[in-house]
Amino acid sequence: MKNEVEEKTGRLVEMLGREGLGGVLLNAQHNFAWLTGGASNGIDLSRENGVAFLLVTAGGKRYLLANNIEMPRMLAEEIAADEFEPVEYSWQDEKASGDFVTRKALSLLASGGELATDIAIDGRTRAIEGLVAKCRYSLTAAEVERFRQLGKDAGIAMRAVIDKVVPGETEIEIAAKLWAELAAGGITSVVTLVAADERIANFRHPIPTDNRWNKTLMIVSCSKRDGLISSCTRIVCLGNVPEELQRRTEATAFVNASLWNATRPGVSGAELYKIAADAYSKKGFADEINKHHQGRAGGYRTREWVAHPKSGEVVQQNQAFAWNPSITGTKIEETVILTDTGIEVITTSPDFPSIKTEIDGQTYFSPGILSI
Repeated sequence: MKNEVEEKTGRLVEMLGREGLGGVLLNAQHNFAWLTGGASNGIDLSRENGVAFLLVTAGGKRYLLANNIEMPRMLAEEIAADEFEPVEYSWQDEKASGDFVTRKALSLLASGGELATDIAIDGRTRAIEGLVAKCRYSLTAAEVERFRQLGKDAGIAMRAVIDKVVPGETEIEIAAKLWAELAAGGITSVVTLVAADERIANFRHPIPTDNRWNKTLMIVSCSKRDGLISSCTRIVCLGNVPEELQRRTEATAFVNASLWNATRPGVSGAELYKIAADAYSKKGFADEINKHHQGRAGGYRTREWVAHPKSGEVVQQNQAFAWNPSITGTKIEETVILTDTGIEVITTSPDFPSIKTEIDGQTYFSPGILSI
């Protein structure tokens, strides 16, 4: 873990140098997890802010700032004191002044300079989440391994849930089974969508309801462990898959494969959007791109950036993506990592049908629809 923390510190130091900043204070839960290699400063998970801070100075010094309530557990269960120097203060002092922590952080900047934060804390600092995000995009070797295992476990959990759901259950009951299956592997579903029958076509983001499953079921999860988040979608059908649903899913698989084929270092989000738009058009579904976004770069947030017509973001080596093309009534989604050898799908589910698509001499396998 020490090598990973050093590598990420180096990225931040380089960024601080370019920006002429004296240090950056990280408080967002996703950034805390990123810099520490999976530790958490979260208690209230409904908030972006965490209960402890990480400070990285332009000179490469690292500090853990926390009040006397949180520091003991942080050092016992989350952070090694030899990686982040502890700076403890009373909870009363922290609560007494809205800028107490930033003043404390400023006092630790040996060479002075401007203090930046990842998210806005008070008026004394410059928020630079966008710059910190760019430091996160390319996964370290250790992160790739953790992500692979997360994706594998999430894909297996999704398949296990499908074996446990029963026709007539509500979407909420099915979601509860998914939460429990993932939790058994130390995974939290931070986005859970379940749609039965007509709700698949009616809504692109079907929050689980008391609607009961009779014929076709779609389950979606953004699954989080150690701060990393993988995403996948599965569709199952009782009995034979209707011909029109199969046709639409195969067309969606073509869009998905087109995006996978184009996800290469240096390609922009705008270019990827156009590739998806052209793929929809080739299959006779040109308007479908207007009905939902096509997915995004991933990592420590469900969406690092989304491909759209004006996107200037570019694909990086060792970056994760979860494209999710959809045609009304169906959807395809897997998480992939762009490695030295190309796209690596990490969320496949055992014994799940796939759709084969060939593009530019390359063969891609997207998840199909499971008939049960």
